[in-house]
Amino acid sequence: MALSVYSLEGKRALITGGGTGIGLGIAQAMVEAGAKVVITGRREAVLQEAVAQLGSHATYRVNDITDKKAIPGLVEDIESNEGPIDILVNNAGIHHKAMAQDTSDEDFERVLQTNVVSVFALTRACAKYMLQRKQGAILMIGSMAGLFGVDKVVAYGTSKTALTGLVNSLVTEYSTSNVRVNAIAPGWIESNMFLNAINKDEKRKQQITNRIAMDCFGQPSDIGNAAVFLSSEAARYITGVVLPVDGGATVNF
Repeated sequence: MALSVYSLEGKRALITGGGTGIGLGIAQAMVEAGAKVVITGRREAVLQEAVAQLGSHATYRVNDITDKKAIPGLVEDIESNEGPIDILVNNAGIHHKAMAQDTSDEDFERVLQTNVVSVFALTRACAKYMLQRKQGAILMIGSMAGLFGVDKVVAYGTSKTALTGLVNSLVTEYSTSNVRVNAIAPGWIESNMFLNAINKDEKRKQQITNRIAMDCFGQPSDIGNAAVFLSSEAARYITGVVLPVDGGATVNF
């Protein structure tokens, strides 16, 4: 089999929250696979730094994904001024750490608005063009917390579980137009924020490391490589899957 089926040459990807962490790892992997990427986020300085790192195949748009009224204009701007969006990566999201009994309605709704409602709104806006062209790849970035119970993240876990339902529903409507919809469920991926958090909580760190079957945390590039595969022609007959990239955490006892 020719390795060209894994190439994203000639493709353009829109990656939300693409300036740091997993989003930046996905952007880097896609650029290396030949794609042009547009990354979004709320902090322009962070986006500028990321684009400088990614090189000439990257541009950015300052955007708050929760501003749903701005979403159609964002997509139209990119389609008109950058080119067709072939790949959408719904990576941006927020977290709220609290026990269920200490999670307010406002906290719960805020997480679902960002992690589910805004994701649907952006997906719908991009799919409008993809369905007309009869091609496209849409990726949701889920979580281990959407596959099994994790304490202190009731809002986040619920939002990521909801993405599986969103994937399933969209597959039934988009597949006949050759628009594929999949999700990646990252395990515990190294970042400065993650390492600082677990190093302050030895019990939590031990709980996490015991859960992972392999002997290390993941890297943003691990998620990026999976995203490249699911967006490429190599995965042309794959839609409706939730792919854990977790070092075996989903199945480990």
